[in-house]
Amino acid sequence: MSTSLRSNKTFMNDDFLLENKFSQRLFHEYASQMPIIDYHCHLPPNEIANNQTFENLTKIWINGDHYKWRAMRTFGIDEKYITGDASDKEKFAQWAKTVPYTLRNPLYHWTHLELQRYFDIDILLNSNSANEIYDEATAKLQSPEFSCQSLIKRMNVEVVCTTEDPIDSLENHVKIKNSDFDVKVSTAFRPDKAILITTDTYLEYLDKLSEVSGIAIDSYTSLCDALNLRLDYFEQNGCTLSDHGLSYVPFRKFTDAEIEAIFQKRQAKKQLTLEEDEKFQTSILLFLCKQYHKRNWIQQFHLGALRNNNARMNRILGPDTGWDSIGDYSQASTLSIFLNTLDSDDSLTKTILYNLNPADNEVLAAMIGNFNDGKIKGKMQFGSGWWFLDQKDGMTKQINALSNMGLISCFIGMLTDSRSFLSYPRHEYFRRVLCNLFGQEMQRGELPQDFELVGKIIQDICYNNAKEYFKF
Repeated sequence: MSTSLRSNKTFMNDDFLLENKFSQRLFHEYASQMPIIDYHCHLPPNEIANNQTFENLTKIWINGDHYKWRAMRTFGIDEKYITGDASDKEKFAQWAKTVPYTLRNPLYHWTHLELQRYFDIDILLNSNSANEIYDEATAKLQSPEFSCQSLIKRMNVEVVCTTEDPIDSLENHVKIKNSDFDVKVSTAFRPDKAILITTDTYLEYLDKLSEVSGIAIDSYTSLCDALNLRLDYFEQNGCTLSDHGLSYVPFRKFTDAEIEAIFQKRQAKKQLTLEEDEKFQTSILLFLCKQYHKRNWIQQFHLGALRNNNARMNRILGPDTGWDSIGDYSQASTLSIFLNTLDSDDSLTKTILYNLNPADNEVLAAMIGNFNDGKIKGKMQFGSGWWFLDQKDGMTKQINALSNMGLISCFIGMLTDSRSFLSYPRHEYFRRVLCNLFGQEMQRGELPQDFELVGKIIQDICYNNAKEYFKF
């Protein structure tokens, strides 16, 4: 590696983001060595099961990364070099050309942190360094030390929890469990496609659910029976979590007869009203959440995404390719009624709420306090900064909102929510932000300069609380 291309070590050195001696000590002595429990991500289980290696840096680092794709489009890079038929090296060159202009976007930090932690490359990525970085990283990727399983273990990961649809066979999770890979890989049950009844592909999805469950789904009752069987199957394969990605949690009063009529109307391919849609979603969500409680599972709700905004590009490339944004949905009132309905007959299980709109930080931070009943430490969780909020400012605001409205000491900490095997430095990034906030307040005299006390809380947030909460 050419020394002329080496980065200035005032940038992202050992004390990156750590602004004083208290922050530095908290991170280096208490946070940095804690294992990682990545309790929500979208890593492909087949790639873990097969211990896949990657041909080059583009395939592991750029392919599938809609964060990078959005930045490249903004910079004026043609789609040919993003999701098109350009060569991998050409795509990387266009990403390298974009990187210097991502200053102050979290991508700039993530990019260089990942180059450092995985490849020991500490130069700045740009057009001048692109070829050298690409060739060096690609050469390293040929080693077994850079297989999927090795990359996970390198980051001191103890648990990985992926996210699967009810129709998934979980064959890859079974394969992993029966292998000699000593990192626990679990899954979360994500039944959104069974809930969102107005989607164009809903009836096609029910056919697939019927096939895997062995139940002919011709009524709302049989739909619930099929989902219950899949819950059994997931539980038999070690699943203890669910996850829902919804714009908002609806709540409408309904009768059983109404729900059956709504289901039959959709089966007849007739258009549903908003009221019918929300009644159906309310009913099936209540059913599922009560099942989670019976099984002592943990439920997660990712709320607030406005998806597939660009219809033209969605037709060309499909979902999850970089056309989603923050929605401004009303969250508080129906979410409160929904949680209260579950709590009224003591059917509210451990719950994690994530918001995508930062305007909802205090809303959710306050909401969880309504349903912490003293039976379980931190039963209700305000989840870490998610998606567009997964950056220094978003993390800081989430931590501050939770600190002000609840107990940050009970927080279960960070997750990657990523499809990339190179995303684990995001846990380090979070830990640095966390330690800096506490360290600043220690320096100002707002927190005691008691490392035994504060250091313990830092370690709890980074690892211990999640280990106790999830009991993987």
